[in-house]
Amino acid sequence: MNDGVNGVALAVFIFFFVVVTVMGFLAARWRAAENANNLDEWGLGGRSFGTWITWFLLGGDLYTAYTFVAVPAAIYAAGASGFFAVPYTILVYPLIFTFLPRLWSVSHKHGYVTTSDFVRGRFGSKGLSLAVAVTGILATMPYIALQLVGIQAVLDVMGVGGGENTNWFIKDLPLLIAFGVLAAYTYSSGLRAPALIAFVKDTLIYIVIAVAIIYIPIKLGGFDDIFSAANDKFTKAGAGGLAPPAEGQWAYGTLALGSALALFMYPHSITATLSSRSREVIRRNTTILPLYSLMLGLLALLGFMAIAAGVKVENGQLAIPQLFENMFPDWFAGIAFAAIGIGALVPAAIMSIAAANLFTRNIYKDFLRPNATPEEETKVSKLVSLLVKVGALIFVLGMDKTVAINFQLLGGIWILQTFPALVGGLFTRWFHRWALLAGWAVGMVYGTWKAYDTPSGTQKHFGNTADMPAIGEIGYIGFTAIALNVLVTVVLTVVLRALKAPDGIDETTAADYKADAGDPGVQADLPPATAGSPGGH
Repeated sequence: MNDGVNGVALAVFIFFFVVVTVMGFLAARWRAAENANNLDEWGLGGRSFGTWITWFLLGGDLYTAYTFVAVPAAIYAAGASGFFAVPYTILVYPLIFTFLPRLWSVSHKHGYVTTSDFVRGRFGSKGLSLAVAVTGILATMPYIALQLVGIQAVLDVMGVGGGENTNWFIKDLPLLIAFGVLAAYTYSSGLRAPALIAFVKDTLIYIVIAVAIIYIPIKLGGFDDIFSAANDKFTKAGAGGLAPPAEGQWAYGTLALGSALALFMYPHSITATLSSRSREVIRRNTTILPLYSLMLGLLALLGFMAIAAGVKVENGQLAIPQLFENMFPDWFAGIAFAAIGIGALVPAAIMSIAAANLFTRNIYKDFLRPNATPEEETKVSKLVSLLVKVGALIFVLGMDKTVAINFQLLGGIWILQTFPALVGGLFTRWFHRWALLAGWAVGMVYGTWKAYDTPSGTQKHFGNTADMPAIGEIGYIGFTAIALNVLVTVVLTVVLRALKAPDGIDETTAADYKADAGDPGVQADLPPATAGSPGGH
């Protein structure tokens, strides 16, 4: 790592940062509505994005700076077992093809802004809706923090902020500036800002990966030498070589499947989905989004390249930025660092908007201000999006970075517990609302307790794999938790149906789940006074 500041790389980084900052503020005028003071406009971009904008937005949302840094870092530290992220992003798209179009249709029909809106309308339960909302907010907070960790890793490698003995304010000033700019244009432009910036972010990432996958192997003597160096490292470490040992196969498989089930439960994934203008846009995106999985597979190989290049870092999250610093000319290293930095800004903006929408619609409006106007909802959501980012910043500045990573892994276990209510509700009303709430509680308690009781690679707590009851194999804790969740939900539903426990009122109809934007009565075609105001119970 450079002792001083890499001036050329920093200049290139600042150039791109200024470009996307200007784009972020100009986005407020992009496809601007006559009345922007409602959550459909600020929080969902007017529900007007077409196929390509949605593709870039979802890609920018799901393939974050954390992905760019952490996936190859996992390969760098653990070998091929870190590739679990590649099959799970392949598994996820057939899954979402089955349910996302249905969620889009019913949400546009009734003006739902969040998954909790749908759960409340489908099951007539504000309690279940609150559980989904709180889970979404809790799971999103450390995810936002990790985007800031990604920016900080790039700044560290460029030598910005001084050494460990530098005054804390000077050391963290670049991150504070980046945070301030992000907060300002998100507040001003809402979802339009990350949607516009995502074009730059994804273009830079594709360019960097295309160059890296050709240029770096040439400098290192080819892929034979790269894989040989990585194999030697893991063989000497007693890991048996590149491939994970047989006892790790259940962990690999359940982690991939559990992560696939969880990915589109995150509020930011749903926010990007609901911003599209038609049901067909969602269907098209599920067929072209796998292109990002190809990119991810190539990106993961950078972990092996870092080993072959002799990169030595105490914090594995710095391995890939340091690889770029060592291998690329300074000007192209600046482009690579800009790709990671902008790759943090886009998802952080979407995540903060999604968390703010959950609070506003499903806590503030449902429990504190039932008569809140659309203008009041928008104002509250803007303020909460700022508070969410402040909380993430405090988390990053005040805690060990590995704690942030562990909490994000815990967030994945949590968000998976909303799967039965959301996806189950899209296909059947058989599940009883009280049973879903009980199943959610069991899954949350078990997942949290088991994760806390399991050591991770860097801490005594918050691991993500442990013994699976009844199977006797090591597997993903979230997978076991969701299995218990579903078991409790099914058993209690049978009991509650037998006891004729009262159902909530379902405000949806079967036709709502196939509705499209041009159909009569769909929310997007309603007058502004009624848009975005689903009925409550």
